[in-house]
Amino acid sequence: MMHTLHTLPTRFRRMSSGFALTAAALFAATLLPVQAQQQHAHVHGQLKLDVAIDGPTVVIAMESPLDNIVGFERAPKTDAEKKTVEAAIAQLRAADKLFAIDPAANCKLGPVDLRSGALGLGNPDPAESSGHADLDASFSFNCTQAAAAKFIDVNLFSAFKGARQIDVQIASAQGQFKRQLKRPTGAQAAQPSRLMLGK
Repeated sequence: MMHTLHTLPTRFRRMSSGFALTAAALFAATLLPVQAQQQHAHVHGQLKLDVAIDGPTVVIAMESPLDNIVGFERAPKTDAEKKTVEAAIAQLRAADKLFAIDPAANCKLGPVDLRSGALGLGNPDPAESSGHADLDASFSFNCTQAAAAKFIDVNLFSAFKGARQIDVQIASAQGQFKRQLKRPTGAQAAQPSRLMLGK
């Protein structure tokens, strides 16, 4: 089956640099057949992250059912729900607290792009089901030594109680990697989960 750029996941098409094509090409060969089958997979508790490192940039693209982030999958109705949404958006915009990149890379948070039809954010995926709303995001970091990054400490589990598992795909100069993070338990529950970037 032949795949073209327009069949790539939305998160890659929306990245705003030539780097998006590099990242997309790295993932395309191995991931498109699987993603074609799971393109609209919507599993509560699961998030997907794509981490791409190229030159001075680290881009993290996230796909999640909205329920993982705010506890419901529709536009907020009550004042309490509106406050929950505002707090979640503020946390996502402060992505350098959610993703602490290895200090050796010397990264600073750049543009944050949030998309959700139910929340009226950005340009959401038109195929999004109204009963199963998603939140997609991309977080760009500008670094002086991006290639030196060995890990990212991920704080999504402590920030968003609905998240139980994070499936990660990484593309870097070292190659392509898949990782899976599970919600920590016990004393580790409040600690970040370390995502190793290399072999």
